Amino acid sequence: MGILSRTSYVIRSKINSVLNRAEDPTQTLDYSYEQMRDQLQQVKRGIADLTTQKKRLEMQKRRLEENVDKHNEQARTAVQQGREDLARRALEKKKTKMNQIEDLERQVSQLQSQQDSLIEQKDELQTRIEEFRTKKETMKARHEAAKASSTVSEAMTATGEEFEDVGRAIERAEEQTEDMEARAAALDELHESGAFDDVLSDKDSIDRELESLSTDSGVEAELETLKSEMGADEPREQTESDADELEDLEADVEDSDVEAELAELQDEENT
Repeated sequence: MGILSRTSYVIRSKINSVLNRAEDPTQTLDYSYEQMRDQLQQVKRGIADLTTQKKRLEMQKRRLEENVDKHNEQARTAVQQGREDLARRALEKKKTKMNQIEDLERQVSQLQSQQDSLIEQKDELQTRIEEFRTKKETMKARHEAAKASSTVSEAMTATGEEFEDVGRAIERAEEQTEDMEARAAALDELHESGAFDDVLSDKDSIDRELESLSTDSGVEAELETLKSEMGADEPREQTESDADELEDLEADVEDSDVEAELAELQDEENT
C-alpha cells in the first residue's frame, strides 16, 4: 500500500469516526479538512527525509570518488618508485571504493525514484485537498442557508398559527360586537314604540282594554247626568252666551289634553 493510499485510508477512517460522533456537519468538514492538511504535511516531511537520505548518499559517493582518485595517484607513484606491492594495494582499495560507488549509485537512483513518486502523490493529494476545501466551503454555505431557511420556515409556521388564533379572536369579537349592536338597536326600537311602558306595567292587554272601556262608560254616564241636570232634553235656541261657554269648554278640554300629553312625555323621559 502506497503512502497516498495509506493516507487516504487514514483520512477516511478519521472522517467516518468524526461523522459518527459529530453533531454539526460544518465542524466535521472543518475537522476533516484540517486532518487532510496534517496528512499533507506528513507527506511533505517524508519527502524531505527521503531527500535528506539521498543527499547523504550522494555526499558519501563523492567522498568515495575522491578516494578513488587518491588511490589511483598512489598506484602511479608506487609504480614510479618500483613498489608494485604498494601499487597493487592502492589499486585494490580503488576497486573497493568503485564497487561502493556503484552500490551508492543504485541506492541514490532508487531514492530518486521514490522521491519523484512521493512528489507526484503529494501534488495529487494537495489537489484533492484543494477540491475538498472548495466543496467544504460550498457545503457550509448550503448548510447555513438551509439552516436559515428552516429557521424562517419555523418562525413563519409559528406566526401563522398565532395569526390564526388572532383571526379567530377577531371573528369572535366581531360576532359579539354585532350582537351588542343588534341588541342596542332592538332596545331603541322598543323604547320608541313605547313597549317599555307595557313591559314595566303589571297589566296585560285585557286589563288595559277593560280599563279603557270603563273610562269611556264613566264619561258617558257623567255626560248624561250633566245633560239631565241642565235640561238638555228640552230643545231651546242657542244664545250667544251659550256659544261662548261652549268655546271656553272646548278650550279647557284642549288644554287638559295638551297637559296630559306633556305629562306622558315627562314620564317616558324619566323612565
